[in-house]
Amino acid sequence: MNLARADQIAKAVLYEGYMLYPYRPSSVKNRQRWNFGVLYPCAYSEAQGNEEPCSMQTECLISGNSSSVVEVAMRFLQLQTRSTHSSTEADNALPDGWQEAVEREINLPEYTVEMLCRESLSHAFRFPYQTQVDSDHSANGERVATIWHRQEAIEGRIDLSAQKVGEEVFKVCVHVRNLTPLESAVANRNAALMHALVSTHTVLGVKEGEFVSLLEPPVELQNLVAQCQNVGAWPVLVGDPGQRDTLLASPIILYDYPQIAPESAGDLFDGTEIDEILSLRILTLTDEEKREIRQSDNRARQILDRTEAMPAEQFMKLHGAVRGLRPLKEETP
Repeated sequence: MNLARADQIAKAVLYEGYMLYPYRPSSVKNRQRWNFGVLYPCAYSEAQGNEEPCSMQTECLISGNSSSVVEVAMRFLQLQTRSTHSSTEADNALPDGWQEAVEREINLPEYTVEMLCRESLSHAFRFPYQTQVDSDHSANGERVATIWHRQEAIEGRIDLSAQKVGEEVFKVCVHVRNLTPLESAVANRNAALMHALVSTHTVLGVKEGEFVSLLEPPVELQNLVAQCQNVGAWPVLVGDPGQRDTLLASPIILYDYPQIAPESAGDLFDGTEIDEILSLRILTLTDEEKREIRQSDNRARQILDRTEAMPAEQFMKLHGAVRGLRPLKEETP
């Protein structure tokens, strides 16, 4: 599996919506976050009438043979709360209990298609409860704040199976489920999020075979593609156009071979906007707004610092680029 080629797109998916412009914790749109790929504990999902998902299912087709090897990596963000006790009120720009993200990745062992057709395989995972205390110091070494990070326990299971559906065609299924037990019914969304898998997605690879595009399948495989049931996942091919060894099952709708524009200077966490517009808006923030960003979330501070340091040449690149030209068809009389 070519994780290096999928990594840039997967990271963009992982942090989509992490924090939105104007990147201030006090902004209304940043008070309720985490809208994509959230898998809540099953107990919370059932309490909400199953309107909030606790599982994600990916089904795709592989053109290969019984010796074809399947690779699976599942990624998500685990939330942790950050609470700060500062010597001055100005040092505490984050609201109490601000939710940060820790990246998690689970790599399953490699399995042949023959093994997966013979029996379904399960992989359990768990991340225990933990706390961490850090100190923030001033330039002269004086401690100005104590920072508490807290993560709740999370556990779940990944089920992997396959079945032969045609001549040298196999359907592979990856099912992710949040099995975190809750001591009591959790009615509060923010509390449930601390036990959730956020921005959940899977990256699949195949050796001695190739994935079939679910968006533009060959005519002879269209009926089989239509039978693939994807729940909360949108599988697309990633890599260079024409490569079929890596598949990204994203919680947001993409197209085959998605790319990050080479002119983009870095993540902005808001795929619905244009880099140029967001960058210009960031520069119009007031000094007070910028101060709040710099004293809050580390990832938001990196966006601000990168944008303010961006040279004029880079801004010009954001204005637009010609990717290719094609002749216009002549109109027939």
